[in-house]
Amino acid sequence: MHLLWMQEEVISRRQALRHLSPKALRHRLATGRWQVVSRGVYLAHSGAMTRRQRWWHGVLAAGAGRPAVLAGPSALEQLGLRGYGTPGVHVLIAAGRRDFAPAPGVVVHRTRRLPDGDIHRMGLPPCTMPARSVVDAAQWAPDDNRARAIVAASFQQRLLSGEELAEALARMPRARRRRLILETASDARDGAGSIAESDFLRLCRRAGLPEPDRQVRRLDAAGRRRYLDVYFDEWKLQVEIDGGQHREVGHWWADMRRQNDLWISGLRVLRFPAWAVRERPAEVLAQVRAALTAAGWPG
Repeated sequence: MHLLWMQEEVISRRQALRHLSPKALRHRLATGRWQVVSRGVYLAHSGAMTRRQRWWHGVLAAGAGRPAVLAGPSALEQLGLRGYGTPGVHVLIAAGRRDFAPAPGVVVHRTRRLPDGDIHRMGLPPCTMPARSVVDAAQWAPDDNRARAIVAASFQQRLLSGEELAEALARMPRARRRRLILETASDARDGAGSIAESDFLRLCRRAGLPEPDRQVRRLDAAGRRRYLDVYFDEWKLQVEIDGGQHREVGHWWADMRRQNDLWISGLRVLRFPAWAVRERPAEVLAQVRAALTAAGWPG
C-alpha cells in the first residue's frame, strides 16, 4: 500500500486497520511477515530497522497512532545536519497529552507552542522547521558547549538564516539558553566557522584584544586561495584553531603545508587545539597578546 511506501514500511495499528481486517493484521504478525516494534506500531518486514524507520517509529509511537513531530536534533539530522545525531529519537507532542510510557529509544518532549509556521510541511516523517529545530536542540542539549556547537554547525552548514532563528525565538519567549543561542548565532553570521572560533572571539572581547576577522580569503605564496580561521589584519597575525580532524595524518600534513605557505607569504601564524581555547584560555590569550605586541599592537 502507498502508506507503507511513504512511511518506510512503518505503520501504526490505527493506520493498518484502515486497510486491513483485524484477522489479516494478526496473520501478518503471526507468520512473521510483520513485526511489533512497540505497542501499536509495526514494521512490515522481519529485518532490523534503518535510521529513517526509527524516525517513523518515534513519531508514530509518540503520536498514539497519529504522527507526532520529529524535533530538535532528530529533526536537524533529517534536514541534513551532519555530526550531531543522537541515539534516541526526539519528538514533540502537545503539552496537554496525558502521560504515557514512551517507547524504547524515543525521547518525548511536550510543548504549548507549536504554530503551523514551525512545522515542515514537506518533512517525511513530519518534523519541525530548521529554526525551531535549532532552538529546541540547543534547549535540550546536555550542556552549553553542545548547545553552542549545534547552533554554530547549523549556520556553518547553511540550514537557516539569522532572520529565521530570530523569528523562531520571538515565538518562544521562555526558551532556555536564549542568550547563548543569540550570541552563537551572531558569531556564526559574522563568520565564525566553528564553536571553537566563537569561543576564541569571546576570549578576545573579554580580554580587550582587537576584534579579528573570520574566515578571511587570501592567496598564499603559490597563488592558491586560502581561508583563514581568525585573522588580525592590521598586525598580519593568523590564528588557526584545530579540531579533532587535525589528528588524522592526511589532514595534519595538509595543515602544516598550508601553515608553511602562510609563513612564506609574510604572516605570523599561531595554532591552538580547540580544547586549549576552552580549558586553558589564559595561556592562549598570553600567546596571542605577545604575538600582537611583537607585531606592533600598542596594547
